[in-house]
Amino acid sequence: MTLFITLLLGLMLVILGLTMSWPWWAWSASGPLLLITVYAIYRMLRPKRLEIAHDFLSAPDLPFPEAERQEHRITHVALPSSVADYDFSFSATVRWTVLDVPDDAPWINAAGLAVESVLERARAVAAQQPPNRSSLARHQLDGALATMRVDASGRVMAMAHSIELDLPEHDRERLARLSNVRKDEDVWEHERNYERSKRAYLGDDVLKDTGSAVVWWLSRNEEEVEGAVDRIGVFAQLSAAARNESVAPQFEHMVHRPGDRSAEAEPGETQLTPDSQVGAESTYEAEPPFPADSVLACFGISPDDPDRDLFATRLADVARAHGKHHAEAALRGSCITDDKDDGDGRGHDPEKPAKDECEGA
Repeated sequence: MTLFITLLLGLMLVILGLTMSWPWWAWSASGPLLLITVYAIYRMLRPKRLEIAHDFLSAPDLPFPEAERQEHRITHVALPSSVADYDFSFSATVRWTVLDVPDDAPWINAAGLAVESVLERARAVAAQQPPNRSSLARHQLDGALATMRVDASGRVMAMAHSIELDLPEHDRERLARLSNVRKDEDVWEHERNYERSKRAYLGDDVLKDTGSAVVWWLSRNEEEVEGAVDRIGVFAQLSAAARNESVAPQFEHMVHRPGDRSAEAEPGETQLTPDSQVGAESTYEAEPPFPADSVLACFGISPDDPDRDLFATRLADVARAHGKHHAEAALRGSCITDDKDDGDGRGHDPEKPAKDECEGA
């Protein structure tokens, strides 16, 4: 480039000198002026000196060397949970970097300071978690220990990764048993409260008196008014028993006693007088008739069956053994007791029970 400019300027000076007919001194002065101009142009176009040696210009750029990792693995460190005596088992990889300090600072064990810092942070998180939530606590520790933080001494920054948090097997089994017991207790407590509420409802509301019991029954059986009337005696007994009291006098005549007999006396028994019948009816409710004939017919016993009286007597004994006196009286009353000839011309002796007849009548 310098040579080209020199030739160009020289030609321009020659053309200009010939055209203007320079004197000899002008031609002498143009030579040094041309040299000075060429030198200045050379200095301007000369490339700058490179600070990197020319031998290294063809070599590719090399990456910076990777910083040396400073980390340490800790395993099976006990961390307290929110429940006493139930500790988590903590494992993690602790990573740290040493901070710049003055030259006169004391030497340190960077690994020890980093591990202590990580454990302090992990303990603060684990102590807030119940022992049966180890999976949740592990994820929380992943977030809490994922950031480099300066330790208490200010000499290192530490973090942790590859965290593992678990509860020993025997503690998990113990907690599972305790959980089942608590659940059973909750169910039992709810059942007991339900039973108390039901007893209070029946005793203080439904069976408060006979009228309340009748109204409660009608609310559940709106179409059975006659059934409610038939059960007034039962309701009176239930409400009186619920209060540990006697049946109210106005309901005494509707109450049925298990030992009561039917109004019709059995054969051989003393009939109630009209006056005594009136008194009895005012005290006890008359029982409905027992279908003795239908019961015997169910066993294939017809009215003219020769074993009818014996069968009816045995059924009456069974009814008496079970306290069914009304059924007993009806069965014994169905026995045939009228006088008949025995076939030998002798009449039946009313004072002596005949063979195969109702002996208990």
